[in-house]
Amino acid sequence: MTTASLETPLTKNPAVLKWVEDCSALLKPDHIHWVDGTEAERQNMISTCLKTGELEELNQALLPGCYFHRSAQNDVARTEHLTFICSPTKEDAGPTNNWMAPSEAYAKLKGIFDGAMKGRTLYVIPFIMGPAGSPFSKIGVEITDSLYVVLNMGIMTRMGNVAWKQLGDSPNFTRCLHSKADLNESRRFICHFPQDNTIWSVGSGYGGNALLGKKCLALRIASALGQKEGWLAEHMLILGIENPKGEKRYIAAAFPSACGKTNLAMLVPPAHLVKQGYKVWTLGDDIAWLRVGPDGRLWASNPEAGFFGVVPGTNSRSNPNAVKTIRTNTIYTNVGKMANGDVWWEGHDNLPPEECLDWKGQKWNPDMDTKAAHPNSRFTAPARQCPSIAPNWEDPAGVPLDAILFGGRRAHLTPLITESYNWQHGVFMGATMASETTAAQQGGNVGVVRRDPMAMLPFCGYNMADYFGHWLSMGTKIKNPPKIFLANWFRQGKDGKYLWPGYGDNMRVLLWILDRAQGKGASVESPIGTLPTKDAIDAGGLDLTAPVMEELLSVDRAAWETEIADIDKFFATFGSRLPAALKSERDALAARIKKA
Repeated sequence: MTTASLETPLTKNPAVLKWVEDCSALLKPDHIHWVDGTEAERQNMISTCLKTGELEELNQALLPGCYFHRSAQNDVARTEHLTFICSPTKEDAGPTNNWMAPSEAYAKLKGIFDGAMKGRTLYVIPFIMGPAGSPFSKIGVEITDSLYVVLNMGIMTRMGNVAWKQLGDSPNFTRCLHSKADLNESRRFICHFPQDNTIWSVGSGYGGNALLGKKCLALRIASALGQKEGWLAEHMLILGIENPKGEKRYIAAAFPSACGKTNLAMLVPPAHLVKQGYKVWTLGDDIAWLRVGPDGRLWASNPEAGFFGVVPGTNSRSNPNAVKTIRTNTIYTNVGKMANGDVWWEGHDNLPPEECLDWKGQKWNPDMDTKAAHPNSRFTAPARQCPSIAPNWEDPAGVPLDAILFGGRRAHLTPLITESYNWQHGVFMGATMASETTAAQQGGNVGVVRRDPMAMLPFCGYNMADYFGHWLSMGTKIKNPPKIFLANWFRQGKDGKYLWPGYGDNMRVLLWILDRAQGKGASVESPIGTLPTKDAIDAGGLDLTAPVMEELLSVDRAAWETEIADIDKFFATFGSRLPAALKSERDALAARIKKA
């Protein structure tokens, strides 16, 4: 090893040792630390962070095991415009990804990495995405100069000696190189090399850019691996529903940001359904890996070990299970911090404090026109702490899916719930799903339709037209495929108010979905898919009149003609690479709408 290494490596894997030595020669750290993942190591790292100010201790009586981190003000979110797929050709990356030639990317980032860890420690993080021991899990090794990254990876992955044991002498691991460098936005790049199973990230310490097991490996690299190996890596939650007989069914669901994904993953059923004996189990809130099982069904597993969730808006009404989850052993990033060592954010159960420090570390009070917590402030918490975590959430085989749910935020177009006619039609639904922007997203430019196929637009590691083709081909391999549905919790009336109550009451829709998956549930055909009859969804105890339910399930022909024209524009970006099956589904939809 290089002269920088003051520790004995924890693995004898020759590929790992050579890679770490090469990285050390480039980065020039003062010290190399091989992460073992033990509790003693974690406590030592926390102590170091408290001394350097990288972490601040919160009130341990109120929030035991919790700490606060304040990031650089120019480093608070994923930087999609600086995120690249560095495949051999631009066509391999496709029109929805930023592309950089591999040779150019390696050369450019080597120049930034050169000497970036002088005076710092290089941490070698071995980690597993997926349950330890599962043949479907993937091993990564991340090199970083950030203790914040190490501590977060310890929550989000199975980290340490358990990973070295599973890797053994195999050279098959994802090489994840990260350095904060100087946190300069003009020298910030997140580059993925699918053909090399490699990720290079420099210039950012934000979780989405620096926790390389998450979006980078578990979605961008994994989606490309899945295409080669015959499985799917998806931006999906996984939940289980247990009926009063003790029978469990499972749903995977994909929603773009600001559509309640984590809330749905940790859903608490309405009181009358709880009394009947229904339970909801959380298996994952963000990522699902899907494979065909020996029984001909599609099985889903969550590769993560923790939650990296958005804090603002999290409260006991929107997500009571999340509130309970983050009371212990949680790292809070960029929230408001009160004098008593508690934390606060917009949408908290508690009223705003008279005064606190905002996410920038400046004094804040409710009369100011700024926010105490950054809109993208985060919590990192172990999944095992969630009150609704499923007993089998780490089953190496995963769980069999009865249904796949796609969703978006549409004020008037999409009904509350629509069932696809078949797998191919369901893929069309997912490929064309979209959300309308809110004022918060676009600075007042409300209602702009943004396509986000399968909620994977920022995370697909290869050409999205080929990704659609992979979805279609998967359908031919699944003898007993799950039913596919499209949801919209956000439909509005003429007064601009939401027609559906959402939150825990979404359980009512999920029960209709599971009925349909079993060949039950009252339904009616429509030009866009199969809809519930107006009395098919349990509305007991809700203030929902018959006209409101009719509006929730209505299909506006003129609006859908406009939608088809917009879909045409989106599909045109893929040119001849777009699968013919999606073109035929588009034509069939147009014909049904015209006939309606």
